[in-house]
Amino acid sequence: MMEKLKSIVDQQPYSLLFATISGAHLYGFPSPDSDYDLRGVHILPLREIAGLYEPQETIEVSDHVDGIELDLVTHDVAKFFELMLKRNGYVLEQLLSPLIVHTTPKHDELKAIAPNCITKHHAHHYLGFARTLWGLFHKDNSRRVKPLLYVYRVLLTGIHLMQTGEVEANLVMLNERFRLSYIPELVERKISGTEHGALDDADVDFHEREYTRLVTRLESVRDESYLPESEACKPALNDLLPSIRGIAR
Repeated sequence: MMEKLKSIVDQQPYSLLFATISGAHLYGFPSPDSDYDLRGVHILPLREIAGLYEPQETIEVSDHVDGIELDLVTHDVAKFFELMLKRNGYVLEQLLSPLIVHTTPKHDELKAIAPNCITKHHAHHYLGFARTLWGLFHKDNSRRVKPLLYVYRVLLTGIHLMQTGEVEANLVMLNERFRLSYIPELVERKISGTEHGALDDADVDFHEREYTRLVTRLESVRDESYLPESEACKPALNDLLPSIRGIAR
């Protein structure tokens, strides 16, 4: 499978700084029919940046390619750096994903800079994302396992980040620390493909209490966090950008 993914990445129109796997595979609960979410950074050549036409800052591909259901999104390096400076936890998860399809030495340099981009305000990203996902869990009274798992993944990632300064997106790995007894069963339902069944009312009441508890916990650890108020990575990103532009084809 990895060779197929690498082949797809190699066909992209611009040089890539990196491409990694995100989504359910990164989070530790892919279903048998889960698509592959590839995320990465492409490098626009100078002639396109300096030209009169609108550059392709974002490229999106959703298709069946070589028998793979694929969702590929890449941003130009400058746009990706801007997202890093906007305290976007999602792009840090992509950058630091251990599921690497394509990498370069500059990718390693960027990963080394990433910790200096982390602030206590990244908690706002995870709190907002959790609220959105909680709404999806209740949408049309579906109460399915998949959005619920995403809620817990986001909240635990945020809490862990505030406490340690480390980005960990894998729910199974996170639960080795948090030891929430209900997570393994939810993960098993997702992996086995039975996540479409709705939870009963008693379960929903329990998970509502847990959601509220974890939101409160994330707010608390944010306020207590040793992480800085503002990022210190902008100078390093600014220095790295020209050298990355130089490798564009």
